Amino acid sequence: MDIANFVAEGAARDISPSGEESARAFAIVAETPGDIVAREALLDAAMGPKRKTKSSEKLRRGRRPSEGLAFVARDASGTVMGTVRLWDVRLGEGGPAALLLGPLAVAPSLKSAGIGSALMRHAVAEAVRLGHAAILLVGDAPYYGRFGFSAAKTGSLAMPGPYERHRLLALELVEGALAGAHGTLKAAGRKLKAPTLAA
Repeated sequence: MDIANFVAEGAARDISPSGEESARAFAIVAETPGDIVAREALLDAAMGPKRKTKSSEKLRRGRRPSEGLAFVARDASGTVMGTVRLWDVRLGEGGPAALLLGPLAVAPSLKSAGIGSALMRHAVAEAVRLGHAAILLVGDAPYYGRFGFSAAKTGSLAMPGPYERHRLLALELVEGALAGAHGTLKAAGRKLKAPTLAA
């Protein structure tokens, strides 16, 4: 896949989708601390109570998203309509750096409004701009395949917990970034600060 063309093609769709995609305009912006409550409520509504038991969660727990790679989609009133974040991981013990994307979620009432696609294109474009080499995710190949993700280069990689192997997908942002990569994905992101106890 030609990443430069992908980024150029998607750039115009990141803000205010066309009328056929949605009657509601939206903008994709960096997530702020004020979005956390709305984001978590949206994720609960879109993914259900079992979302925190997934194997991807083991790589996110206690970590911050990769610097500059946490986004929300907002409507004109500021309501959070969608979310996507990317996380720093290592491909195996001492292996190369990569990103893990997820969760990607959109408010259930807006599933076919083009918000998920716009969030994906924006996230990939920003990962390219920031110089990352590859993105992995666990998801449905028919959906994520349109963004260039496939299981073709993940056969020697594994998640740290139960998952369906055919759903571990990857996109190389730099050609050859996944060549020879093997082993279980390891969390590598910045740790969340432990809450301080009041005296």
